[in-house]
Amino acid sequence: MFANQYGIRTFIAFTHDFLAVAVSWWLAYLCRFNFEIPALSVIFLLQTMPWIVLIQGSFFLWLGLYRGLWRYASLPDLKRIVVAVVAGSVAVTLILWLCGMLVNVPGAVILLAPLLLLLIMGGSRLMYRAWKERRLYSLENYEAKLVLILGAGSTAVNLVKALTGSREWHVVGMLDDDPRKIGTHLQGVRVHGTINELPQWVLKLNVGHVIIAIPSVSRRIHRQALEMCSEIGVKAMTVPSYTDLISGKTTVSQIREIQLDDLLGRAPVILDDDGLHGLLTEKVILVTGAGGSIGSELCRQLTAFCPERIVFVELSEFLLYTIQEEFMARFPTMKMSFVIGDIKDHARMTQLFMQYNPAVVFHAAAYKHVPLMEQENACQAILNNVLGTYVLAQVAIDFAVEKFVLISTDKAVNPVSVMGASKRLAEMVCQALQQSISKNVDSDQSRHTCFVMVRFGNVLGSTGSVIPKFREQIAKGGPITITHPEMTRYFMSIPEAAQLVLQAGLMGGTQGGGEIFVLDMGDPVKIVDLANDLIHLSGLGEGDIRIVFTGLRLGEKIHEELLAASESTLPTPHQKLRIAQACEIDDLWLSELTTWLDEVTVLSDQEVRNQLIKWVPEYTNKAME
Repeated sequence: MFANQYGIRTFIAFTHDFLAVAVSWWLAYLCRFNFEIPALSVIFLLQTMPWIVLIQGSFFLWLGLYRGLWRYASLPDLKRIVVAVVAGSVAVTLILWLCGMLVNVPGAVILLAPLLLLLIMGGSRLMYRAWKERRLYSLENYEAKLVLILGAGSTAVNLVKALTGSREWHVVGMLDDDPRKIGTHLQGVRVHGTINELPQWVLKLNVGHVIIAIPSVSRRIHRQALEMCSEIGVKAMTVPSYTDLISGKTTVSQIREIQLDDLLGRAPVILDDDGLHGLLTEKVILVTGAGGSIGSELCRQLTAFCPERIVFVELSEFLLYTIQEEFMARFPTMKMSFVIGDIKDHARMTQLFMQYNPAVVFHAAAYKHVPLMEQENACQAILNNVLGTYVLAQVAIDFAVEKFVLISTDKAVNPVSVMGASKRLAEMVCQALQQSISKNVDSDQSRHTCFVMVRFGNVLGSTGSVIPKFREQIAKGGPITITHPEMTRYFMSIPEAAQLVLQAGLMGGTQGGGEIFVLDMGDPVKIVDLANDLIHLSGLGEGDIRIVFTGLRLGEKIHEELLAASESTLPTPHQKLRIAQACEIDDLWLSELTTWLDEVTVLSDQEVRNQLIKWVPEYTNKAME
């Protein structure tokens, strides 16, 4: 019954401790009498031993010595053993005294027996744990991956702790550039050398994986480690970002592969949460292009601010279905509406605004692919990006929407493509509408629409970006095709872009509305370097995949810009946002543009380009050069 109640392991542990009590008292007598115990003492010891074991053992049970496993014996377990042994020894001494038998027990035995019992019980547990872990590694973890950790700070130490006893990973060393740490042991793992010595230590220790355990590390270190690992044929991995670690979203043991976001080395975005709650909480938010890369991420970010409802507007049935499946599964209690609609359809947009009465609109719907819009589809780019924006904006004004946030692009700056020019025209439409509102607004009108434009560059992994294309080309064995060896682009992650759009939407209106916010895109990235990074991330070397230069396509720039020559910027309270000071739009310009848009039915690509020269002064028609 005892074995059934406590389990075989508990029964064995309890039996061991009972025997340890007997052995400790026997050894105490042997030590006291120099291994020649008098006959009378032997008789007394044998007579009292069952009672001593019973009293001491009852304290073991009472103080919970058998709730844990010996394999995980630790300092708290040792403390419980000390308390149990001391309490039991005091009780034994007290009972012997009350029974008048204490005079028969030498004082040295009273002192030695508890000490010997502590050594036996504590030592056996620690020895068992050491043996079990060594055996576990040698048998079960024989196939564990040998790993070298870059970094020897607190994150690296926590990672070593988390991986102790892991069946998947076995840490064989650390590397750190701090000379004071080299040669030391942290959590039993040696710091062998500096990060630059990575190749030699990988070969010497025969590791197959390297983990970068420095969450705040610069992209230079990530790229350096990635290149070295690629050259010697080992896999580079990293721990979650510092922001995710301190937010509690993830733990240091959740190792992952290095991603392009890590190589960008961009600092985390700090949002004005209180302000955004005031703008978005318990409000109806409408997002156009909600199935696209930016639109869908905006909707994900919006859920954190508990809006009354999110209205997903999307022209593509498949994209709308996909985003509906995701959000219904992830946010089952949130009020959401998934509607198909064309932003150029005034009647449909009016119906949606009448039904849901949104307070904030994020306008992400647009045709964005430069080469596609340059040939065969130039007229559709104008109709969708310009006329669609105008129709949506007018409906927003009619229903007194608080904020209308237009997602623009760096390609709208000194545009050389139809797509870029169409987005600049969309910006100008919103500017002109804001100017008209400012001049005609009734002083008694408590609510009128504030237009905000947000201009930024490429986002990693967005629909139509080079990243999916490069990955597909790498999967096929190459070559990677790039139009020009000196081509650069600004990049940021999709979540970062969405967060800054929200922040810009909050800050818009401080100067009367119509502001164009320019996101801090950091330094431009060479597309060749991006391709090489993807090659390394795939575990290949630059010699494994060829890069072929095909020449610039129509409408492409070698370098993108975030400001036109006639624009300057003003700082904002947010370090990653600035306001572009764009030229004012003439009052008659908008009416003339809308008249032209109403007359547009089908124009050839060249006719569209010719017209754009008139409407967008900064536009350069490269096709005519």
